[in-house]
Amino acid sequence: MYDFQLYDHLLSFQFFQGLSRTELLQLAGTTKFGFMKLRSGQTLVSDGDLAQQLFFVVKGTMQLTTASADGGYQLSEQLDAPWLLQPEALFGSQTRFTCTCKATDDCHLITLSKQEVLRLLDTFLIIRLNLLNIFSTLAQKRSQHQWRSAPKSLRQRFIRFLLDRSCYPAGTKQLYILMTRLADELGDSRLDTSRMLNQLQDEGLLTLHRGRICIHSLEKLLQADSD
Repeated sequence: MYDFQLYDHLLSFQFFQGLSRTELLQLAGTTKFGFMKLRSGQTLVSDGDLAQQLFFVVKGTMQLTTASADGGYQLSEQLDAPWLLQPEALFGSQTRFTCTCKATDDCHLITLSKQEVLRLLDTFLIIRLNLLNIFSTLAQKRSQHQWRSAPKSLRQRFIRFLLDRSCYPAGTKQLYILMTRLADELGDSRLDTSRMLNQLQDEGLLTLHRGRICIHSLEKLLQADSD
């Protein structure tokens, strides 16, 4: 068992927020929580795995890697606790994870089986509303993407490319992609794409490697573009 206060960690997640202390006591006494500890380098889920439970990361940092549909490129990013791994994968027509998630240091997690989630949704109105809000926010963000103004420059198209594929719009990102493929995705020439990336590297915003681009801080890249 882990040396953290269960109540405090539950309330750090939107899924449980708004519950009274009495409701939390009831929930804790009747819910079958699972507890996991992952060592650095261990894989939690792989792309395509069936989603049968919710994973609440309560301590540590994990790396999420998402690949394009054809496997031609992938984006890796690090997320710090607390966060909930792809709750939308638990329901719907495609109940599978769409990323690979690995621990980058020692991580502690709380898990809830789908059966327990359904029971909590049936028992607690606030949890039903919380999950509805989570799903609604995801759907609204994805719907709004279609109506944004088109980027005006190659640099802005590259930033939009990263934002649209990131789970969190900040932090370090590793983009594994060939220059020719990136140029195709951005709708420009390989030469102009290379020049744009080298300019960003000269500004200290990213580092170029063979087949890999390290974005040091996505928020700094966004800020530099808005200045």
